[in-house]
Amino acid sequence: MEMQAHAMMGTIDAMMLWHIALMNALAPAIAYSLRTRLPASLETSIFLATALQIGLLWGWHSPAALEAAMQYPVAGIAMHISLFLSALWFWGAVVTTSERGSWRALVALLLTGKLFCLLGALLVFSNSSLYPAHGSIASLDAAVAHQQRAGLLMLALCPLTYVAAGIVLSIRWFRRLARQQLV
Repeated sequence: MEMQAHAMMGTIDAMMLWHIALMNALAPAIAYSLRTRLPASLETSIFLATALQIGLLWGWHSPAALEAAMQYPVAGIAMHISLFLSALWFWGAVVTTSERGSWRALVALLLTGKLFCLLGALLVFSNSSLYPAHGSIASLDAAVAHQQRAGLLMLALCPLTYVAAGIVLSIRWFRRLARQQLV
């Protein structure tokens, strides 16, 4: 069973690429493409969506939960689905934010982006393995290297989506403020 899960999940850095693709590329792209069909009331849930996404990300990356996800296919699938759905809710709330509520989305983006980066930094700068080695990872040094690569991927790629969304929302907010000054 462990080998099946390892074949599905791979190493922690490979798994991190899946998380980044699902949470920071696919979820925002889907939310953005559906923005005109999403209910405007979704905006009001932005802080709940933010809390859930952060809670699931940190919860699933605790040593016990990640070990279960790496060892048992059902747990691994549950991890990916729950992280994707929470990201979809989060990005849906971000893209439906009105001009007046831009500050809420900016706070949510800042908070989420910073906590994602903090997790990445913990993985990069830890000189010991936070997670047990699985499958083909035979040595502790290799496990640490995979963990550090996973953290580096988070630090390099995760902020891109959050910063880009923050820039777009900031421009929209500043334009609204400029229009108000003209009135």
